[in-house]
Amino acid sequence: MMNVRFLGTGTSQGVPVIACECEVCASSDPRDSRLRSSVFINNEDTHFVIDTGPDFRAQMLNNKIQQLDAIVYTHEHKDHIAGMDDIRAFNYKQRKDMEVFATPQVQEALQREFHYVFAEYKYPGIPEVNLNTITKDPFAVGSFEVTPIEVMHYKMPVNAYRVKDFTYITDAKTIAPEELEKIRGSQTIVVNALRKEEHISHFNLQQAIEFLQAMKPEQAYLTHISHLMGKHEIVSNDLPEGIQIAHDGLSIEID
Repeated sequence: MMNVRFLGTGTSQGVPVIACECEVCASSDPRDSRLRSSVFINNEDTHFVIDTGPDFRAQMLNNKIQQLDAIVYTHEHKDHIAGMDDIRAFNYKQRKDMEVFATPQVQEALQREFHYVFAEYKYPGIPEVNLNTITKDPFAVGSFEVTPIEVMHYKMPVNAYRVKDFTYITDAKTIAPEELEKIRGSQTIVVNALRKEEHISHFNLQQAIEFLQAMKPEQAYLTHISHLMGKHEIVSNDLPEGIQIAHDGLSIEID
């Protein structure tokens, strides 16, 4: 049994201005308040997150996460890597380096954005990481086997991931047929749905629904949602059976 907790289901795309009073930003429904997209996956002995966006520290505190063994990155955009500095609390608590799994392109971005972490002479107390290179092959994160799935974020390759019968996809616009075969058969699929209108680099709501209906998972969730989507309750009423909007703090179990 593994547990998946949605730490964040939002996005920097279409982020409102500070004083925005649209129906979503003014909503009293906590499901309409979304931090940047990330999930926490764990079983009895392995605990890891996919992505550390700018809200990473708040997500760890909000969800009272006490153990973190690894980080797996999808791609190098700031809304998915910006919180890496805050792993230092886990370094201190757990007395070990953080295992970081990333493609060479993401590693290059991490080394550029957090150059002090990788410097030859390190300042005391900086984050301590151990970089692991993701290729196209499955890899082990503790007791989990993780299968990378390449999706295209406009012209940028982004990794989705399959763990057992759970597949997590963010920032996808197109997916090649050979990559779709890695997804097929998943019992649970999470996929990005930015808004109702067309977007150059993300599935919109209708495209996400069509993708899920083609894949036929037993349960499906939408994530990476901007406030332009509309209110959780209203959009949920129009979704096909078996498809739900995820919300921050939602926890599901996967056999």
